[in-house]
Amino acid sequence: MRTVKGTTFSSLSLVVFCLFAFVIVCQRTVKAQSLPPAKYDGFVYTNHRVDSDTIMIEAFFDPVCSDSRDAWPPLKQAIQHYGPRVMLTIHLLPLPYHDYAFATSRALHIVNLLNPSATFRLLESFFKHQERFLTDQTLNMSKVAVVNDIVKFTAESVGNSYYSAIKSGFNDSKTDLKTRVSFKYSTSRGVFGTPTFYINGFALPDPGSTRDYKGWRSIIDPLLVAQGRKSENSPHLFL
Repeated sequence: MRTVKGTTFSSLSLVVFCLFAFVIVCQRTVKAQSLPPAKYDGFVYTNHRVDSDTIMIEAFFDPVCSDSRDAWPPLKQAIQHYGPRVMLTIHLLPLPYHDYAFATSRALHIVNLLNPSATFRLLESFFKHQERFLTDQTLNMSKVAVVNDIVKFTAESVGNSYYSAIKSGFNDSKTDLKTRVSFKYSTSRGVFGTPTFYINGFALPDPGSTRDYKGWRSIIDPLLVAQGRKSENSPHLFL
């Protein structure tokens, strides 16, 4: 009996050890694949030359956060005013208490891979129709049904010709990973709510609050003056 028990225990120990080793290897593989990412996280709003004097603005948004929605128009207006003197990067932080923040964020990553010029168009569509994907509206729907609705909505926003590619994107582990990396990047910067803003690497006070156009001007103008550059009143529009 002792021999049998000993053999059984040894076999069980070996199985447990192999399982533990497998889990550790998998965890390390996932970490190696996701962090650091091959490309810097975020969606760049402006595509122009950047130099050492360019003011770098980072905004952390949740596509289904009403405060993010309200913060976008005045920030967009300010970015258009300053033109190449500023650079804006949007990072996504899908908040866990918004049921479909992750799925809508994933849709943005999918579209950014398919057609980067349509990314901000989709973001604005999500902002405009947020109520469609809020918990109250999706309470009696299955997760599959909501994701299918997000796919349909996304295709309608960026072009129905992308429907199949968008749908396939939700079955692609790479887009899931990109969305997770966005979440991890945001939290690694100490961001816990949206909207949150960083300018030249430093967080602005009052995260979660919105700023109007004059508020952005009051922040950026002094930085330009400190650089010895004028704050022009004429807008700098670009595509």
